[in-house]
Amino acid sequence: MERTVRAASTPTPQPLPAGDVAALLDGVPRQRGVLAVPVPGAAGAALLPSPWRLPAGRPHRLRLRPWRLLPTPTGTPVIFAYTTILALTSLFASYTGPGLVHALYQDSSTDVAHLLRTPVFVLLASALWVAGGLLSPFALAFVLVLTALERRIGGARAILVFLTGHVLATLATEVPVGLAVLVGHLPDTSLHRLDYGISFGTAASIGALCGLLTPWLRWPLLALVGYSLVADLLAFQDPMTNWGHLIALAIGTALWPAVRRWRRERAQDPAVAVAA
Repeated sequence: MERTVRAASTPTPQPLPAGDVAALLDGVPRQRGVLAVPVPGAAGAALLPSPWRLPAGRPHRLRLRPWRLLPTPTGTPVIFAYTTILALTSLFASYTGPGLVHALYQDSSTDVAHLLRTPVFVLLASALWVAGGLLSPFALAFVLVLTALERRIGGARAILVFLTGHVLATLATEVPVGLAVLVGHLPDTSLHRLDYGISFGTAASIGALCGLLTPWLRWPLLALVGYSLVADLLAFQDPMTNWGHLIALAIGTALWPAVRRWRRERAQDPAVAVAA
């Protein structure tokens, strides 16, 4: 009887307030491998770097997708097509006679003589060749950097950044050569200096991409690339080209306001968010 009375008089447990429950759960160890990320809507999710973007409709987990670092026909069609063209021209240059290849290089060169006669043609044609072949550092940088740019700002704008650096850096290096020849400081042969490749556009693209990265990655990358270009300049093997690389890198950094605005606009595009 006594045992029955005690059971009946025991107060019924009341549910804890939500705040107390959260405080108690703070002491429970969290599972490894799951990282909760606050994402302010679809626009915030689109701002995450592409290889680590959170899949829509799934739990918020960071998933490494390294294949997104390379161009694909559906994800980055513009850079994929451009990379294919560069691969074909590089293979053609590797398996064709040196005389024909040199003639094609010369016809595509952005030297002063060609810039005066056919400026648009040589500025575009010179960007179809890779100096040093597919295994050159600038070829690898082109693939990685332009792919990252297209995923963040779109293919047309990525090509616009590339061409801006390619054209402006070319003019910045060749116009002084023409003026120096005009006043007699350089021989007339300098007007036919062989100049072609994707390095100026790639350097500008690297500078522009740094503006879209987080600070802990932006500044080390920019310092590393800048140091490498300055070291090449101090080696004095090809000072005009090396100056062009530094100028192109500076052009890319000057485009930070534009590329950041383009990334925001792309992140707010519903069609892009769904496709990503």
